[in-house]
Amino acid sequence: MRSFWTEFLNAAANHPFPAVSGDILSPLDLDLTEELFPNVPAAPGMPCAGEDRSIYRRGARRWRKLYRVNGHIFQAKRFNRRAFCAFCQDRIWGLGRQGFKCIQCKLLVHKKCHKLVQKPCSNEHVDPVEVKEDANGESALARASSVRSRAEPEPLPETPPAPPAAVRPEDLEPGSQRQYSLEDFELIRVIGRGSYAKVLMVELKRTKRVYAMKVIKKALVTDDEDIDWVQTEKHVFETASNHPFLVGLHSCFQTPSRLFFVIEFVRGGDLMFHMQRQRRLPEEHARFYAAEISLALHFLHERGVIYRDLKLDNVLLDHDGHIKLTDYGMCKEGVRPGDTTSTFCGTPNYIAPEILRGEEYGFSVDWWALGVLTYEMLAGRSPFDIAQAADNPDQNTEDYLFQVILEKTIRIPRSLSVKAASVLKGFLNKNPVERLGCGEGGFLDIVNHPFFKSIEWEMLEQKQVVPPFKPRLEGERDLANFPPEFTDEPVHLTPDNDTVIADIDQSEFEGFEYVNPLLMSLEDCV
Repeated sequence: MRSFWTEFLNAAANHPFPAVSGDILSPLDLDLTEELFPNVPAAPGMPCAGEDRSIYRRGARRWRKLYRVNGHIFQAKRFNRRAFCAFCQDRIWGLGRQGFKCIQCKLLVHKKCHKLVQKPCSNEHVDPVEVKEDANGESALARASSVRSRAEPEPLPETPPAPPAAVRPEDLEPGSQRQYSLEDFELIRVIGRGSYAKVLMVELKRTKRVYAMKVIKKALVTDDEDIDWVQTEKHVFETASNHPFLVGLHSCFQTPSRLFFVIEFVRGGDLMFHMQRQRRLPEEHARFYAAEISLALHFLHERGVIYRDLKLDNVLLDHDGHIKLTDYGMCKEGVRPGDTTSTFCGTPNYIAPEILRGEEYGFSVDWWALGVLTYEMLAGRSPFDIAQAADNPDQNTEDYLFQVILEKTIRIPRSLSVKAASVLKGFLNKNPVERLGCGEGGFLDIVNHPFFKSIEWEMLEQKQVVPPFKPRLEGERDLANFPPEFTDEPVHLTPDNDTVIADIDQSEFEGFEYVNPLLMSLEDCV
């Protein structure tokens, strides 16, 4: 039997990426088979023949935001129990992470009070603040240990928190016709893995429809910020279900140990997979993908969402060749025009200079990331690659990469057209005020840029423009466009650990269940 890669190379020779109608390609663009490489290294750990290590997968990260005042190291926290400020002694209340907690002495304060704290940090547990009984006879005791901390966990209660009770059909709200559980799905194959999640291809047994399922262990997200980020991802998934270039949500459910997102299964693989084999794309292809990504980002921005994790790994191709953005774990929601945020997060190669400088930022960081991604599509490498950096340990570090992003002049390959060079310089302007898409014209500046002159934006948004490349698929379950490093993994979930489950505060995940009413009504018609 011929190997997969023999068939893949023969297919690529007969079916290269087609040019868009009217496109003029150079001989280099036409001879695409020379840019492909058989993914069989000479020895384990060695690069494949022709492989370009400048295009590779890197996980997104968040750096904890800490505030240093008078020796204290404060971190924003969410308080489930009644907590009181050690400075003004008023109750700390509100939505989200309402106050600050010193990670050393466990002092609790309002966000508005943390700069006013005079007592220096003792690095020891502070004494509790006692509050008299209120009018209802309830005792309010604010203790510095009122929030569970990874550094100093609270003693377990005598009776472990009960897991979420199963939802009975008669308990559902009107209009909520169904809830899902793990038993409703057949687990088929692993198709991806992230920092704290695994992604599976699954089949809904009742309808035989194929979906992707993102599985997150609760034990990995018990920190206050992690829980908020999971909830944000859920909200953005719900919002994204209404856009053609964003992966939408089918449903959410949970078990005592895990959270499950059931989302659209996008069969064409991600741009990282294709770029590792294609090396670089013709300009017309890069223009098409950049335009569809722009529409997706603009949709999120109009709804107050900063994406913050645009990269090749998160740009998927559907069965027709249109893009879909996925993975909303880094998103910031609730951002109004003029609002800014300051969380240090993202995938290192794509982090904007204003984030690295510690400045407040807004939607500008997404347009910077689009510039990096467009550069990678056109040039086949990152704009921040340093020659022989892999051989120099001092240059092969994250800090050095950040220094390059902040200080290095980005050089545009001379092989690119004037319009392509112009759009890259616009997106990769280190000053966010002057960056393309961030001026007074906003998104219209991108639409009207000469690089996108040939794009019919209204037709593109309605998916009426034929994509320049259509992934070769032999069926709904074809995984030829997914990396074998994922698909070869055993598809099973590790058994639950009762000790770990007992330490999870299940109340943090109340209300996580969700069913997309649009997809549910479509399934009822099957």
